[in-house]
Amino acid sequence: MLLKTFGWSFAITALGLVAAAFYGGWTAFGVVAILAVLEISLSFDNAVVNAGILKKMNAFWQKIFLTIGVLIAVFGMRLIFPVVIVAISAHMGPVEAVDLAINNKDRYQELVTDAHPAIAAFGGMFLLMIFLDFLFEERDIQWLRWIERPLAKLGKVDMLSVCISLIVLLIASFTVATHAHQHGGAHIDKAQTVLIAGIAGLITYMVVGGLSGYFEDRLEEEEEREHEEEEAAARSGKPRSAVKLAGQAAFFMFLYLEVLDASFSFDGVIGAFAITNDIVLMALGLGIGAMYVRSLTVYLVRQGTLDDYVYLEHGAHYAIGALAVILLVTIQYQINEVITGLVGVVLIAWSFFSSVRRNRALAAAEARATGSGEKAEVSAPL
Repeated sequence: MLLKTFGWSFAITALGLVAAAFYGGWTAFGVVAILAVLEISLSFDNAVVNAGILKKMNAFWQKIFLTIGVLIAVFGMRLIFPVVIVAISAHMGPVEAVDLAINNKDRYQELVTDAHPAIAAFGGMFLLMIFLDFLFEERDIQWLRWIERPLAKLGKVDMLSVCISLIVLLIASFTVATHAHQHGGAHIDKAQTVLIAGIAGLITYMVVGGLSGYFEDRLEEEEEREHEEEEAAARSGKPRSAVKLAGQAAFFMFLYLEVLDASFSFDGVIGAFAITNDIVLMALGLGIGAMYVRSLTVYLVRQGTLDDYVYLEHGAHYAIGALAVILLVTIQYQINEVITGLVGVVLIAWSFFSSVRRNRALAAAEARATGSGEKAEVSAPL
């Protein structure tokens, strides 16, 4: 099972490391290995959240996620995306941007770094909306009840997550504007860029997330209706329209997953420049990491890990919230990538051990209940 799920990741790792060694020797080999570990540590929470969505999709769309989705994640976000950012920010053609990335790496890094405020605002707002919508949702299983119970009641207020996100965005853009004013007005347009990019991230979440949620609800209603009809033996239902509806739902879920993955990859792409500005090594290292995130997602789905360890999804969403805040803070201040990675790992590890403790408590309670039942049966009069 493990080899079947991670086989492609192992193969890509071997090919990537060999390619790095041929490209730049043992130094390049080490850089690619470090980048792969960085990507995995930064994106582990991504895998957990992805698994929660992917388990709702059928085998066909899971396969699409592992094939086309990998191409988008590895080549689109880790290789093409930084070049596109440079082309847009520097007002140059894609060919010029590629030439710059290969032949003038320092200038390329500078342009990508200059684009960081817009990238961080977009990704930060998208991830913040995911976290807030999760936090304000009422659910049967709660991890940190002292936080989640009162916030679930607050979640009954319409559009609360949108209002909070916009307030956070205004604070971020105002902070940037104030800092620019204090330094003689340098980069005063940076605040406007942050505001526009943040609103774009918010709109993207509402459109893609809204459509996927709409079709998912429609699919669940259709399946429930068909189940009731089968039980009543009135008729067999409408399998053709249900398949079409499932396709629409799965497509928008897939689209939502790709946008989610893109938002998670922003910090990895930007953080990679702290290690190297070589676009080839960056693509190899981050690509290997992205493959493991994909394989880990499928592994969690097939093993039913989220059902066995019920707090994992909570921990991943708290990690998303932390990452969203970190991205927004990095618009103005620099934060070490190690801190970003450790925050996510600590939160998920905490939620995992909380799940283990919960499972043990439930098992012990069940054993006591079974033991009491057996004892009562033995002591009953004949």
